[in-house]
Amino acid sequence: MTEGGATGHGEEGGPRRDRRGTAATGGPGHGTSGGGTDGHWAPGTQVLWRYRENGGARFHIARPVTVVRDDPEVLAAWMAPGTECVKPVLADGTPVHREPLRTRYTKPRTVQRGRWTGTGVLKLARPGEPWSVWLFWDRGWQFKNWYVNLEEPLSRWAGGVDSEDHFLDISVHPDRSWHWRDEDEFAQARRDGLVDAALARRVRKAGRDAVAVISRWGAPFSDSWQNWRPDPSWTVPSLPPDWDRTPAHLSS
Repeated sequence: MTEGGATGHGEEGGPRRDRRGTAATGGPGHGTSGGGTDGHWAPGTQVLWRYRENGGARFHIARPVTVVRDDPEVLAAWMAPGTECVKPVLADGTPVHREPLRTRYTKPRTVQRGRWTGTGVLKLARPGEPWSVWLFWDRGWQFKNWYVNLEEPLSRWAGGVDSEDHFLDISVHPDRSWHWRDEDEFAQARRDGLVDAALARRVRKAGRDAVAVISRWGAPFSDSWQNWRPDPSWTVPSLPPDWDRTPAHLSS
């Protein structure tokens, strides 16, 4: 995952439409786990989608999102344009992607608030899978691509989901072709000790498994999510002041 957002500039169940959900009050991360009796969030619930820093315990990416669908098959969440997020930057404020690769992961860092400036992003994650799939559109809802973000399987808590990014990614195009992304970052992270040999093997296996899903055009690529649109009644979630709090209980 490129720091600050993957490359690329929201009806329940994929192409089905469900307007039952409206934006929850109180901002993301202030509801109860799942928001319902079955332990899942109702459409329209606002939660946080976060990433821990590599090689540390702090959270360095936090994005308020609106739940589109949440059930035993998939969590789908919409990050609207203009959403206030937290992203990592170097200690002097330099954007991470502008730092030369050889020192990108060794210089001191901090975090910075900012607005998502591109078009919105639809994020899909299946329980237990070591990747999530993001959908990007150009302006005018012209579908651009799917982006497979290799990461730890999501951990759920009352206010959202947490993961850790694994550097290596896959870009999937509308014609079903695909290519690896950020292989140079993955290699550098290995050199800098952020990815050990065991983790590297896990990440490569996850990548191969994701490619197998792409090759047979399995879910979620076959589910027509590219035709989905957000409920116009949804508001843009706010970033809570305690966006980096440690959950009392976590579950996968």
